Amino acid sequence: MMDPTGSPRTSNGSPPRSYLIFMRIMSKRRTWVCLFVAVYAILLASSWNFLTSVLSWYKLQYTSSPSPSRLPAVYASVVLGAVFGAMSMVAAAAVAVPAVMVIWISVVVLLAFFGKSRRVLVVEARKITREVFGFVFKVLLKEGNAVAAVCAVLGYFILIRKDFDSI
Repeated sequence: MMDPTGSPRTSNGSPPRSYLIFMRIMSKRRTWVCLFVAVYAILLASSWNFLTSVLSWYKLQYTSSPSPSRLPAVYASVVLGAVFGAMSMVAAAAVAVPAVMVIWISVVVLLAFFGKSRRVLVVEARKITREVFGFVFKVLLKEGNAVAAVCAVLGYFILIRKDFDSI
């Protein structure tokens, strides 16, 4: 059974104990930090498998050809850069979303204090939401591309140096 706010209720009208425990845990900042670290660890673990497969593919390409070209090194470094760029965008988004929500709530509350009607407040909040998320998306894209470019260039030079050291 649910009450009008969407909270579960027992037959006597109080919320179940498990619901109260869950809400108490989720209201702690440590919980969100632990969730962020867990998601990032899962992301790193899955991308680590992908990165090792790319590096083993590069090693196979380099050792199997009689005259090694630099094209596999370019491909491997671009893939590595793209993976690290995507990971940095996901991590930055996970950090940015709560901050954006706090900013958005603050602006909407300030608009409400200035005597805006509910209808105007809803319209303004939609505009602000669109602007803020557009700006955050542009920043995330720029930073992700910068990380990807740096990782790709560093990866290329590390792979080429490794190749020349083995000759």
